[in-house]
This record gives sequence, structure tokens and C-alpha cells, in this order.
Amino acid sequence: MSITEGTPQDTLREIAARFKARRLAMNLTQEGLANRSGVNWNSLKRFERTGLIAFDSLLKLALVLRCLGDFERICEDATEEFSNTSLDEILAEPKRRQKGRIK
Repeated sequence: MSITEGTPQDTLREIAARFKARRLAMNLTQEGLANRSGVNWNSLKRFERTGLIAFDSLLKLALVLRCLGDFERICEDATEEFSNTSLDEILAEPKRRQKGRIK
């Protein structure tokens, strides 16, 4: 899934899944990553499950997982990328269905 698609909650889960995949690719346990980063183990478990984490903790994890540089592009000056679409128009887009109705 692309980070630019979906809701903010979808984005949180996608980022958490990417961090977990990176941790596993580096053959680290949750406890090992927590110890190396200084992030509480329970916070790391919650992050991988829900996507919720304090921003400074996220940066600490990214440092250990060698992806801190990926944050460089966040909110870059991108005046060319902005269109005439208003925030109201973006928020008015219909939500995607999460469940079916028929049993």
C-alpha cells in the first residue's frame, strides 16, 4: 500500500508494518530493538500493533534501523505540488467501506 492512499490511521499502520519488516530483516527482536534505541519495549509493541508512538521514539527507532534519513523529505518546500484543491474538498471525499452488509 502506498502511504499517500487511505486515511491517517492507514498510514500509521503502514509505517508500523514497514518498521517491523525492517526490524525483522535486521534479525532484531522487539526487545533487542527497544534496548538499542532506548524506546520502552511496551511502546514498541504498541507501535507495531497499532502504529501509535511518540515522534521522538519513532526517530530513535529509525536511527537504529538505519532509516533516519528517510525523514528528510517530510514537508519539503513543494510549492509546485500544491494544486487548487482545498482542504474541504479533500476531507469531503467519501470514506471507503471497511465491512460488507450481507451475511
